[in-house]
Amino acid sequence: MTTQPFPPPAELTICFAHVAYQLETIFSRRQAALRVSGPAAEADIQSFQAWTPEDLSARLHEADVLLVSGFWQNEFLQVAPRLRFIQSIGAGVDQFDLDALRRRGIRLANASGVNSNAVSEHAMALILAFTRHIHTGRDRQQSRAWRGMIGDLALREDELGGKTLLIIGLGQIGSRLAKLARAFDMHVLATKRNPTAAAAAADSVHPPDQLPALLPQADFVALTCPLTPATEKVIDAGAFALMKESAYLINVARGRCVDEPAMLAALQSGAIAGAGIDHFWDEPLPQNSPFWDLENVLITPHTGGETCMYEENLIDILLENLGRLWRGESQLFNQVV
Repeated sequence: MTTQPFPPPAELTICFAHVAYQLETIFSRRQAALRVSGPAAEADIQSFQAWTPEDLSARLHEADVLLVSGFWQNEFLQVAPRLRFIQSIGAGVDQFDLDALRRRGIRLANASGVNSNAVSEHAMALILAFTRHIHTGRDRQQSRAWRGMIGDLALREDELGGKTLLIIGLGQIGSRLAKLARAFDMHVLATKRNPTAAAAAADSVHPPDQLPALLPQADFVALTCPLTPATEKVIDAGAFALMKESAYLINVARGRCVDEPAMLAALQSGAIAGAGIDHFWDEPLPQNSPFWDLENVLITPHTGGETCMYEENLIDILLENLGRLWRGESQLFNQVV
C-alpha cells in the first residue's frame, strides 16, 4: 500500500468523467467565486473533463483525483499512476475493485445523499400521478380526448389523506419521502435494519423481517433501499400476493430489488393496481418489453435522481473531502475506502 502524501492544491489535477454532467464547468465557476471571496485552497486546482471512456483512458495518467461512475473500469488502475482519490458520482460503488484500491492506497467515497431531494420528490410525484390520474390525462391529451365525469368510485381520482405508505429503506431518501407523505396526511410505515435510527421520520418503523405483516396494510409500497443481498428481490411473488389489489408499487431503488417477472404477472393479472418504475433489470428497457404496453404502469427512464442541482451538490461533497484529505483526516465524508 502506497504511503505517498496527498498532493497540495497547486500540484493537484482533477478529472471529471461523465457523459452529460457539467462538472468541470460548475467546479470552475465555484473556483472563480472562491477567488473573488478570498484566498482558498481550491482556487489553484487544475481540472479537465472526460466525456467518454476513451477520453478517460487517454488522460487518466494526468489525474490525482477522479470523479467517475459509469465510465469506470478496474483496468484503468494500470494507467493511473498518480491517482489518489476517487469521488464516485453516484451512491453505488459495486463497479470498483475495493481490494485493488486499498492495495494502491487510493481513497474512495460515494455520493450518497447527493440527490435525496430529487429521488424522494420523484417518488412522491409518481404517487400523486396515480392518485390524481395525471398519467391517463396525459394519454388522453395525446389523442385530444376529453374525459367525462366518472360515476364508478373505483375508477375515480382519489385523495392521499388517510392512505398508508410503506417505505422499504428509511435512509436519507426514504426519510424525506416520509416527510413529504406526512405533509399530505398519509400514514407512513417503514422498514429499516436499525428501526431506532430515523424513527421519527415515519409513524412507525419496523425491522425488515416484519415486511410480510406490513404489506397488506399499504396503499402504496415505495422502495428507497440500496441494492444488497438482503434487498435483492425483496418484493417477489410472495410479496405481491400480500399486497392489496388496490395498492401501487413505487420503485425508485434498483431494479433488482423487485422480482421483475413476478411484477409483470401481478400487473397483468390485476393482483396490484399499478406500478411506478424508475429502474429495470436491463436498461435501456428493450423496445419489445411488455412493460411499455401496460396502462397501469408509469415508466421513467432511470431519471429519479436527475436534478439541475446534481453538479452543485456533488461539488459540495468533493470540496468537503478534499479539505479532509489536505488536513490529513482519516475519515472521509461518505467514505468507502
